[in-house]
Amino acid sequence: MKIAVIGAGSWGTALAQVLSDAGSDVVIWARRQEVADGINNHHANPDFLSKFELSSSITSTTSISDALDGATAAVIVVPSKYLRQTAQNLAPYVDSSLKIVICSKGVESQTGLLPEQIFEQELGNNERLATLSGPTHAEEVIAKIASGAVIASIELQCAHFFRDLFATEYFRTYTSDDVIGVELCAAFKNVIAIAVGISYGLGYGDDTAAMLITRGLAEMSRMVLASGGKEMTCMGLAGAGDMIVTCMSRHSRNRRFGQDYIACGKNLEDFEGDTHMVVEGAIACKTLDVLSEKHDVELPLTDAIRRIVWQGESARDIAKELIERPLKDEFHTA
Repeated sequence: MKIAVIGAGSWGTALAQVLSDAGSDVVIWARRQEVADGINNHHANPDFLSKFELSSSITSTTSISDALDGATAAVIVVPSKYLRQTAQNLAPYVDSSLKIVICSKGVESQTGLLPEQIFEQELGNNERLATLSGPTHAEEVIAKIASGAVIASIELQCAHFFRDLFATEYFRTYTSDDVIGVELCAAFKNVIAIAVGISYGLGYGDDTAAMLITRGLAEMSRMVLASGGKEMTCMGLAGAGDMIVTCMSRHSRNRRFGQDYIACGKNLEDFEGDTHMVVEGAIACKTLDVLSEKHDVELPLTDAIRRIVWQGESARDIAKELIERPLKDEFHTA
């Protein structure tokens, strides 16, 4: 079957290879003609993961209509801030039955809506929508190193469709019905990874990182539960799994941003200028504030990263402030 991958970044490229290995013909929609030409003519993405040769069953186009023509399903892999515009761009070319899996991670600014909620608003029929998340770095997935992800949908048949579509010997897929929990975990873990990166950059150690990760999981679970998700999701692949790999891996752009940029006196503009990559955690620490206010949930780590990244406050001063917070019971408290 033909699968349309909307987005030609590193994650879109890696997932296209997974889908090809699982037996699908894949068309990647790319924004730039140079990227599409590189994939079509040289079987490689010239901008991302360029050292990896892509399967001959993967092609590319800059036309969304061509990418979607005859497609059995669409895989959305664009930065979270472009999700609504992407859904609007797809609207003229998709009907209400086309299955769509969203692989982007974040919360919409102003509205506080999650990716699947945005697509439901724009395209309707959330029973054909799913979300994919988990501890999966594009660099390792495309190298066919064993990885696992969870696919969540309110409709079990849709979750099973995408589970089977992506499943390979090296990419294990599990299903869930907790869309809210999976998508919130995906947004949260990037914020905590920035915090962990900053802590290492300031000279703190592994003990500090472990504390930040576990307190981040507590923060995550409070918000997931308040938003209507399941606490148990926070202990699975989308929660603890993705949190650990994003906070501790050398591949993590969010940790690298915290460690090599924020802790060294650089800023978001410096990172994006050097890497041409989006730091989703930097966006999420702002957008999660909308949900924090809506549900009256305290998010001390998320607030701290927002103050450092967007308000220019001192990372060392914020670290000291967090360490001096009043002592409390570990569970069921902020």
